[in-house]
Amino acid sequence: MKKTSLLLLAAAMAFTPAHNIDYTRAELARWEQQADSITIIRDDWGIAHVYGRTDADAVFGAMYAQAEDDFNRIEVNYMTNLGRTAIAEGESAIWKDLRAKLFINDDSLKVMYKSAPASLKVLMDAWANGLNFYLAKHPEVHPKSIQKFEPWMALSFTEGSIGGDFEKVNLAGLQTFYGKETPAPPPPPTEEEDLGFPPDPGGSNGMAISPKNTTVNHALLLINPHTSFFFRSELQMVSDEGLNVYGASTWGQFFIYQGFNEKAGWMHTSTSADATDEFLETVTKNGSHYTYKHGNDQLPVRETVVTIPYKTATGMAERKFTVFFTKHGPITHEVDGKWVAFAAMNEPVKALTQSYTRTKAHNLDEYKKNFDLHTNSSNNTLFADASGNIAYFHANYLPQRDTKFDWRQPVDGSDPATDYKGLLSFAASPNVINPASGWVFNTNNSPWTAAGPSSLKKENFAAWVDYGSESARSAHAIRVLENRKDFTLDRLRLAAYDSYQTYFEKPIPALVAAYDAAPASALKTKIADQIAVLRKWDFRWGVNSIETTLAIYWAEDLQRTNNRGGRGGARGGRGGVTASAPDSAAIRGNMLQSLANASDKLTTDFGSWKTGWGDVNRFQRITDDIVHPFTDAGPSIPVAFSSATWGSLASFATRTPPGMKKRYGQSGNSFVAVVEFGDSVRAKAVTAGGESGDPKSKHFNDQAQRYATGNLRDVYFYKSQLKGHTEREYHPGK
Repeated sequence: MKKTSLLLLAAAMAFTPAHNIDYTRAELARWEQQADSITIIRDDWGIAHVYGRTDADAVFGAMYAQAEDDFNRIEVNYMTNLGRTAIAEGESAIWKDLRAKLFINDDSLKVMYKSAPASLKVLMDAWANGLNFYLAKHPEVHPKSIQKFEPWMALSFTEGSIGGDFEKVNLAGLQTFYGKETPAPPPPPTEEEDLGFPPDPGGSNGMAISPKNTTVNHALLLINPHTSFFFRSELQMVSDEGLNVYGASTWGQFFIYQGFNEKAGWMHTSTSADATDEFLETVTKNGSHYTYKHGNDQLPVRETVVTIPYKTATGMAERKFTVFFTKHGPITHEVDGKWVAFAAMNEPVKALTQSYTRTKAHNLDEYKKNFDLHTNSSNNTLFADASGNIAYFHANYLPQRDTKFDWRQPVDGSDPATDYKGLLSFAASPNVINPASGWVFNTNNSPWTAAGPSSLKKENFAAWVDYGSESARSAHAIRVLENRKDFTLDRLRLAAYDSYQTYFEKPIPALVAAYDAAPASALKTKIADQIAVLRKWDFRWGVNSIETTLAIYWAEDLQRTNNRGGRGGARGGRGGVTASAPDSAAIRGNMLQSLANASDKLTTDFGSWKTGWGDVNRFQRITDDIVHPFTDAGPSIPVAFSSATWGSLASFATRTPPGMKKRYGQSGNSFVAVVEFGDSVRAKAVTAGGESGDPKSKHFNDQAQRYATGNLRDVYFYKSQLKGHTEREYHPGK
């Protein structure tokens, strides 16, 4: 045995593996050796810049660094996707786990791993090794469910969206079908919960600007995912094999999901393309098994047994389910005597390959080639590169379907006409590349406005290509993009934080008109000062904006009134940007009464209806709990921007917990970056709160003030930029 090997073996024996996990001495020695070839540099924001000789080294180091920052969120993501949540949470999570296992089966993933391309297997190996090495080095960390990570597990979570396609399956329907019981009805909503308020469009913002619309003659990209806070890690991965990528990586994944390399960048937004379908199956029982009708044939229903382990007060237990599949997918529920099969993209090897390889695409042609894999089912993409190209790419898993069916509804699976006819090609998809307008965007709206006047026409595509519509946020995006030739990196940042709230353009004038038309009354007198304030409002948010507070509380009260059977008012049209005219006394009365109600609410909670938006709208991070325990008694900071519901591009979706008065952000802007591509890449970014999940770390909340004010910090993309900004440099495990 060589002296080096002996030293590695001695080092491996020098620490005790964590949690009685079955690591072999050979594994520990091998991980130590690989760790020595990896360098992690933490900058002065705690962000990890990982350097390795190979891509696999970079993956190993990235996973080790992520685990240092927030192992809990890594494990929770894989518990969800592997169907192992009930092991930690108990019987209530059984149905969530069963849903996952209908689509992701451990045994099938193991087979896929074995047959995967060697280039992908080495990355999956490095992924598992980096996480296991972290656990081996940190015996104080106690996994809830996954005691040892296996390489095949990486195939359970292959793209970085906040929810996989299978999460569209309704848990109540699943429980009714497989549990043969009626689930308990949900508890009635409380006053603190949303009672049918205008829905937050959710998702994300992406914009790409052509060099011709800038003063710097470089393409620009806005990366602005709207997710639950603390959902992704910010890091950089670099290798001698050509990997050099920076951005947001969903906890536990070994690729940068939204980010950029030295020549190109990409931003994913949730799509309204139809990537999933439900098929009504005509099932017949034959003895102890089932068949289903397809044309003139009776095909066998495939059956398998799924075992769900779960925690109880006295230890572990398990529940077994016989689950059913047709050619269309797993059976998830029943409608009027018909079993319903759920069809979704399920190509883990291709999907993981596509997610990783796009991070190494340096130009438009290389990025377009990535779409040949056709596994990007849940996202649209905004793209820019150093050659000056910009593009909007539509979701590229789109089954071709017969247009005579309404695919938003379950279709008859027994009719062969409902069979898919391959996938829509990239060339036939509504992609927009280098439009004459000089800009592209997506805010989870349809692609038919992606490039303003240069957009494609809806009538030239089948309906199932996209079911999206326009919103207050998409109207706002067009407002800040059109007719501008003066963009710079900072002006793109300012556009991303433009304070205009498009939603109120019509409702507030309708409210003022209702007031002016109303006869004299005590109610009219009570709200005279409020109307005077709103009459001259410019619809912009700000921490000191009394108008924003008053308008949002008014709109929410009016929506509650409508949902409880009241009539009329400022009702949202497409995306909530239109309003009904005050054409009756009842409508005018509701609008005016809601303003009085909002004023009373603010006075009760804050002492006056003249309350600045920042006094109400707060960012708080006091623990790393997945469900954060907000409290008015704890420290928080004011946030100027508002919910995407109101058309704010910078989104801050809030809730007021029971017993609280202030409203606290829980989703919306989670990561923001603006990027300029030229001879070199330049970027600024901010992450909600901070990089670390440890409340004791100075990086737990060190970006909170910058986050709340849109004050993005410089990104240290090049190693030379880390000089003077390095907090520590080390090898994993050292």
